[in-house]
Amino acid sequence: MTQELAGRVAIVTGASNGLGRGIAQAMAAAGAKTIV
Repeated sequence: MTQELAGRVAIVTGASNGLGRGIAQAMAAAGAKTIV
């Protein structure tokens, strides 16, 4: 897997479940430092 977002920060609101959680997980998997 490539680290497309390495060095970036993603702030995701509503990440406790549902769509927000999926987005937060995808951002983290892509290499972003994720803040929920």
